[in-house]
Amino acid sequence: MGWSGERRKEVVTILRVLLVLLAVVQTTAFHGVKLKKQEHRNAYATMMYMGTPRDYEFYVAIRVLIRSLVRLQVDADLVVIASLDVPLRWVRALEQEDGAKVMRVENINNPYKNQKYFDERFKLTLNKLYAWKLVDYERVVMLDADNLFLQKTDELFQCGQFCAVFINPCIFHTGLFVLQPSLEVFKDMIHQLETGKENPDGADQGFIGVYFPDLLNQPMFYPPLNGTKLDGQYRLPLGYQMDASYYYLRLCWRVPCGPNSVITFPGALWLKPWYWWSWPVLPLGIQWHENRRQTLGYAAEMPIIIIQSVVFIGIIVMTRLARPSISKLCYRPSDKGTTLIRTGLKVIAIWSILAAYIVPFAIVPRTIHPLVGWTLYFLGSIALSSIAINSFMLPVIPVFAPLLGIFGSLLVMACPWYPNGVIRALAVFGYAFCYAPIAWGSVVRVVSRLQVSLEREQFFPRLGESSPPPGSNKLY
Repeated sequence: MGWSGERRKEVVTILRVLLVLLAVVQTTAFHGVKLKKQEHRNAYATMMYMGTPRDYEFYVAIRVLIRSLVRLQVDADLVVIASLDVPLRWVRALEQEDGAKVMRVENINNPYKNQKYFDERFKLTLNKLYAWKLVDYERVVMLDADNLFLQKTDELFQCGQFCAVFINPCIFHTGLFVLQPSLEVFKDMIHQLETGKENPDGADQGFIGVYFPDLLNQPMFYPPLNGTKLDGQYRLPLGYQMDASYYYLRLCWRVPCGPNSVITFPGALWLKPWYWWSWPVLPLGIQWHENRRQTLGYAAEMPIIIIQSVVFIGIIVMTRLARPSISKLCYRPSDKGTTLIRTGLKVIAIWSILAAYIVPFAIVPRTIHPLVGWTLYFLGSIALSSIAINSFMLPVIPVFAPLLGIFGSLLVMACPWYPNGVIRALAVFGYAFCYAPIAWGSVVRVVSRLQVSLEREQFFPRLGESSPPPGSNKLY
């Protein structure tokens, strides 16, 4: 029984609709290049790209930044400008778990990458220029991942076409700035890149600074009480980009310029706040991690933490139980080459002790909470030191003396009662000065004990000679 003409048309129409829906789903799932429909007139934006040894750390930092803005209930969309090589699982986490809108982009070619003194880690920071393409929004606050928000800053959306903070007397900082999106400005910036516009550092900081050369002469931004948006360029008060180094001098915030709203960490890369060793070396590190604990959490790192803890404890137990077998080694001091063997063993012993303090620092997950990170570091150092102690029959306390010194220095740095950063620094130097003789005495004792152990009759087997049978050394 054949279908009627109308029935056939309905089936064809349904099939066409299904094909269109399938094409849309595939485009969204596999390319992810389109931005979700906007919900607000303004946006906070940040960027993510790949190609550095610290991609995962910055991914974690961006998620914490996004979630902290959600927690502050900002009245704006949250946008991540992500390069096409960012893993799709990271993109899905940002969109589905954090509520961000991800715009996938191609990396902007950096024409300054071959200039003298160029830092390779800034090779793709010019992707920040894509913020001017967010033309669906009236204003965009562009952020670096190392910003720590103390309160919401939605009043920034009232600023003009470009606004930034001068944390340096003459150079504004691009870790946070306000812009009015414009395709004309974006195209002009790309043209300036292609024609070789001057850029002192080869990164976004230098290019944007040269593109807006007159910002220093512009008036200070004060948000109008009636909520209207301003036109033109403005300098932002320092309270919107409080350099963490200002805090370390007085151990408190005394920034009179504007609300104390945002902390930035523009210093050395290895002292960014998301690393576990950032605290108590830098007092503000714990504040960033407290922000992460309340927003993102640490579930992603917990399996690695548990595995490493079990391995370290297993090493401690096994080396202790195996000590009698490890130390049953012998050689005759009169054999040729014993001096060379002793020297080699001494070098191995010293390097094994040094490795016990270096290896845990390298393998502990970098972005875990400082309290967990330092605990895991000490556990790893004790585990690896126990190998040297039980292998070479070394005294326990002198080998652990550097570890005790590190623990003491952490307590000195973590003390919350210093009136200012100068007193804190003097206390740390004073502790190091007092502990130095103890550390040196421990080194001398370890070396002397190692020498005695290597000179014993029964320590290391003679090469090429099998162990004597049981009972062969009995006297009758």
